[in-house]
Amino acid sequence: MKGTRLLGSNRNLKVLLLALVAIVATGMALGGYAARALRTLDLNTVDARFSVRGNEKPPSNIVVVGIDDASIATINKQWPFPRAIEAKVLDRIGAGRPAAVAFDIAFADPSSLGQKDDVALLNALGGNNVNGRVVLSFQETDSNGDVRLIGQAQTQKALRQAGVEPGITLFPFDPGNYIRRTSYSIDKLVTFPVATAETATGKRVRPFAGTKWIDYVGGTGTIRTVSFADVYTGNIAPSFFAHKIVVIGPTGSDLQDLHPTPTDAEMPGAEVQANAINTVLRGFPLSATPGWVNVVLIVLFGVAVPLAALRVRPIVSIGIAVAIGIVFAIVAQLLFNGGTIVSFVYPLLALILSGIGSLAVGLVTEAFERIRTVDLFARFVPENVVDEVLKSADGLRLGGIQREGTVMFTDLRGFTSFSEKLTPAQVIDVLNHYLSEMSDAILDNGGTLVAYMGDGIFAVFGAPLAMNDHADRALRTAREMLEVRLPRFNEWISSQGLGDGFRMGIGLNSGNVMSGHVGSERRVEYAAVGDTTNTASRIESMTKGTPHQLLLSDSTKQALLAPADDLVFVDEVEIRGRVARMKLWGLDEGPAPAAAQAEAAQTPA
Repeated sequence: MKGTRLLGSNRNLKVLLLALVAIVATGMALGGYAARALRTLDLNTVDARFSVRGNEKPPSNIVVVGIDDASIATINKQWPFPRAIEAKVLDRIGAGRPAAVAFDIAFADPSSLGQKDDVALLNALGGNNVNGRVVLSFQETDSNGDVRLIGQAQTQKALRQAGVEPGITLFPFDPGNYIRRTSYSIDKLVTFPVATAETATGKRVRPFAGTKWIDYVGGTGTIRTVSFADVYTGNIAPSFFAHKIVVIGPTGSDLQDLHPTPTDAEMPGAEVQANAINTVLRGFPLSATPGWVNVVLIVLFGVAVPLAALRVRPIVSIGIAVAIGIVFAIVAQLLFNGGTIVSFVYPLLALILSGIGSLAVGLVTEAFERIRTVDLFARFVPENVVDEVLKSADGLRLGGIQREGTVMFTDLRGFTSFSEKLTPAQVIDVLNHYLSEMSDAILDNGGTLVAYMGDGIFAVFGAPLAMNDHADRALRTAREMLEVRLPRFNEWISSQGLGDGFRMGIGLNSGNVMSGHVGSERRVEYAAVGDTTNTASRIESMTKGTPHQLLLSDSTKQALLAPADDLVFVDEVEIRGRVARMKLWGLDEGPAPAAAQAEAAQTPA
């Protein structure tokens, strides 16, 4: 009963520790999520999802006119270009009737070439082909949201009346200066992508608070890009720009307008703006899940593995954690492909922490369980049987199995009448000496000690672990009991002044043995049942009144691998519960002692 309580308390300890693991893992992940402690890593997983998704079909209605290295070389002018050159390019594009022309070039300060150069640009901005369809970029505003154009303060209203839409080109930067999101407005001025989308469609974008994810269609060059020089020299027909949104801006490697994005470590600012414009036009198709969804995922992942660990072994629980992680990665990617960004790192952190914690708890409690199980069973069965118990499904119960084995029953002759003359303490002392001697003989020869029955012993050889030599082991144990253990015990009895000693009876029978753990949740014990067991018990009882201390069935004799020349045929007898008569064999022990002869004389034939 004590052992059962220990095993039960070990179960309770495991439940308590796994609950603690779930709480700690979930708490740490939720704390990290609230503090955004792993924000950079979580954002990097979004970049990875862009990479896995790959390039999407680029928008056909957006084109970038890039001031690239070839443009600098061809035009052969110092950057920034004279505004007359930019005016000429705007005129050529405007001739194709574009949907909008968005300059990702700042014109806040006057031209270094004088007023004439500025006038050339202003005339182009007011041209009939582009009037009302030009977006100019600004990087700062005053307290009223007004801007500076060519050195002059301008209100947003005045610019719009002049046919120019202002937009601020700033983005909220993530760690590492990554550009992943855009805003509706900054410093009281709508952002450049929003202004461009509104200009091109003639529809107002619904204002929103905070930021929206930019749905990049791919890396640098995914959006159609043409050289500023080709437009300037007329190599591209104006009709190419018909009904398109044209973003004009620097793309050259030396113009210092390259930014890290989820799809490219160095994307030109003009192409970043083009991706943002495309995102606005598509209604911001990429969005993050509400925070409560991430919290639910963190909690679920924090408790999933500990719950599984209550039922499965530690290694299996780790397998479950890995499987959950893989499935989550796949689902997160599929959601991303569908336009939903779910936090990945924090739920995964909860899963990893709970998985490691559950593994540790499983290994620790399994170690405790092994120690307790060994302590509980090692007194009754060999160590290899204990190992078999520990390998069973739940580490505590050994399922029913059938083995070919040999069952042994022993009994100490005359102990009941002997014990009536002693004090209870003396009886227990004598019994413990006897049982210790005989139990050691059984265990040393690989037998399983099934039960003590007063001064009787029930043992089995060949179960639960299969043994080809089960009969030999049983016979060897019986010899050791009779020739070594019993004489030594009798010498001790004599030395204690308790008499001349005892005889014993041993019955052996071989056949199919069904064994396993039986009982309830509160009490479990090992048992071996069946006809072989019942017959062995009856054979042992037949030693009473005979000169033979050992009787074994013919099935045991036939199962011996090594010949036993000292076995003698005793009789062919009827066994209660069996139809056929059974041959019994015994050891050739020589003339029976007087006590045995007296017992035989008193026993009815």
